[in-house]
Amino acid sequence: DGVTGIVVMLHGCTQTPEDFARGTRMNALAEQHGFVVIWPQQSRGDNAQSCWNWFSRGDQRRDAGEPSILAGIAQHAMNTHEVPADRCFVAGLSAGAAMAVILGETYPDVFAGVGAHSGLPFGAAKDVPSAFAAMAGNSNGAMPKSNSPMVPTIVFHGSADATVVPSNGDGIMRQALDRCGKQSVETTEVESINDRRVTRRIVTTPDEHGRFEYWSVEGLGHAWSGGKAEGSYTDPKGPDASAEMIRFFFDISNKAS
Repeated sequence: DGVTGIVVMLHGCTQTPEDFARGTRMNALAEQHGFVVIWPQQSRGDNAQSCWNWFSRGDQRRDAGEPSILAGIAQHAMNTHEVPADRCFVAGLSAGAAMAVILGETYPDVFAGVGAHSGLPFGAAKDVPSAFAAMAGNSNGAMPKSNSPMVPTIVFHGSADATVVPSNGDGIMRQALDRCGKQSVETTEVESINDRRVTRRIVTTPDEHGRFEYWSVEGLGHAWSGGKAEGSYTDPKGPDASAEMIRFFFDISNKAS
């Protein structure tokens, strides 16, 4: 049926998939570009605030917990629509972004790219108290070193995010860069979008398979950049995180093919 790719979208705490879809407008982009969006829903039975359990050790591993379920959903969709592995991606907001990072870490064979908006690095917490500490920028100890292959990642974080402080976006980027080696090339671009200063760090490896973008948005709080006001946790002012993530994802797959 000519499906160009699959994007799994993971909502934040207290959100529903419908709410998240309205806020991010990802379905409109899917119609425009011909990809399938999957909107998994966390049940209140598994988390009272409907958060993905990114802070639970049992949900930070391959073949266990939520990563196993979410990767299974993506694999089923890939088989159904005959979509190759280099065209399946995952993105999320807040707890959903933290889980997206975990999926990139634990299932690099399933997800070819990760979009993390207002999220946290892999292994930032091991329980609820350490989750709140990490969100506040007080993560104890070193993050675990990764042994998994590099998965291209695009990070969005607001400078005014008081819920998940910006040092967590820095942490996601650091983990990504640890895998790039010394041959990577980094550029920084600063521009004004709707009177808002936006700093974009772009890192590429020589083979271009490793590509990372970190968008730091001045004045943005804990909200999806460029989202629609019909959804919760959105900031319509922009830049348009949804459009930039889709550009990033399909750039990756076009270079890989």
